[in-house]
Amino acid sequence: MFSNQPKGLFALALANTGERFGYYTMLAVFALFLRANFGLSADAASRIYAGFLACVYFLPLVGGIIADKIGYGKCVTIGIIIMFLGYIGLAIPLGGNGVAMGVMLLALLLISFGTGLFKGNLQVMVGNLYDDPKYADRRDAAFSLFYMAINIGAMFAPTAAVKIMAWAQESMGVSVNDSYHFAFMVACASLVLSIVIYYACRPWFKHVENSVKQAAKGATEPVEELSPEQTKKRIVALCLVFAVVIFFWMAFHQNGLTLTFFANEFVDPVVTGAQTMAFDIINLVAVAILVYAAFGVFGEGTKKSKTVWSCIGVASLAVLAYKFFSHPDEINIAAPIFQQFNPFYVVALTPISMAIFGSLAKKGKEPSAPRKIAYGMVVAAAAYVLMAVCSLNLLTPSAQELARVSGDPTFVNANVLIYTYLILTFGELLLSPMGISFVSKVAPPKYKGMMMGGWFVATAIGNYLVRIGGSLWGDIPLWIVWSVFVAVCLIAAIFMFSMMKKLEDATK
Repeated sequence: MFSNQPKGLFALALANTGERFGYYTMLAVFALFLRANFGLSADAASRIYAGFLACVYFLPLVGGIIADKIGYGKCVTIGIIIMFLGYIGLAIPLGGNGVAMGVMLLALLLISFGTGLFKGNLQVMVGNLYDDPKYADRRDAAFSLFYMAINIGAMFAPTAAVKIMAWAQESMGVSVNDSYHFAFMVACASLVLSIVIYYACRPWFKHVENSVKQAAKGATEPVEELSPEQTKKRIVALCLVFAVVIFFWMAFHQNGLTLTFFANEFVDPVVTGAQTMAFDIINLVAVAILVYAAFGVFGEGTKKSKTVWSCIGVASLAVLAYKFFSHPDEINIAAPIFQQFNPFYVVALTPISMAIFGSLAKKGKEPSAPRKIAYGMVVAAAAYVLMAVCSLNLLTPSAQELARVSGDPTFVNANVLIYTYLILTFGELLLSPMGISFVSKVAPPKYKGMMMGGWFVATAIGNYLVRIGGSLWGDIPLWIVWSVFVAVCLIAAIFMFSMMKKLEDATK
């Protein structure tokens, strides 16, 4: 799984892990911060939340266009600096007045633009590593590993946000509203780590920092060109994929909005017995390590490496056993903590996913990237079917708020969200890393930055449509809210399957 990959992959993945840890620490509490600090309604908070996500994922198009001219490496460095300034703006506690709102919006703009310069271009550099024929057949596996690294950072983020806020309130004596800013400070520190990793390991990937135009100037051989017809065919195929993934991200990124509102308002805040283990990040890390240890022991490798993995696996089991026999009788859980499950599942399930598709590839039966994307849409729909069924007997959010005031709310077990995130993650693993790999493979060489930016524009549109969930949050029955996302995912999947021949022909 990790062998026979260029060292540059791991360096770029680690640099991205640091940045993503900070971003998801901030995002884990951002929607709740908007409501608590500024007194916004769910709809108003969702507008800002969705607008920010849209900018974060739209501006990589601009970053890609710039990088196609000045180089990917320069854009990555400039992007980190700009993001750092934005997180500094969020970390300053200014209260909930108009000035604070203005500073926050400016900070969000800086974070969005910095991400636009950083995120897409880093992924283009990863793809460029696999233009080398020596590594070409490992592109899909590489993006699965890269995506896993992103989620390692995201997995720790909700716990970091909750813990740093609790520490600030208890040790520093700050209010709940001011404690949010401590979570934003974590993002500043993570960017420092990210840039240190980037420059410490730069010799491993420096050769892919330049754009195609820059590389062509120093090349001794002419850069391969596509015909206008080939270029058009590929761009059309990419645009069709972009159109579909809009609806996946519209549904998936409810995790930071309506699914977090659901966790905050409808999930029983008291967890008892063995279920408390699921909310301890140490246990999740131990389970993830155990999965990798199993692959290390039963997969290919030397006797020495198998022995090492065996020891690691035994240590993980020992940690889990200790935690099982010493877990608390009950704990109170905060809504943002549920956001740790999706990245945990990504990290734990990635080797399983790679093993399945690797086995299918050896038999010549591995689905194409476009087909995996279509399957991902169907799986995402299934996640919201579960939410709709489990919400049939629940009150509307407005009625639940009144019931909580009167002391008679209706709660569901935390497992509802835990299983929903599991199903959503299966869909994500089929769609997101495969989609990024598809873009890096199919994009015409001269437009790699722009086309990767196009992927993020589609994500941006989907993220802006996230606000639809927030606008429905109130007097509408919850099963109807979730059914909206079931419908859009299924419609997108049907469209994808209908265009499959055209999409698969573009990769030939």
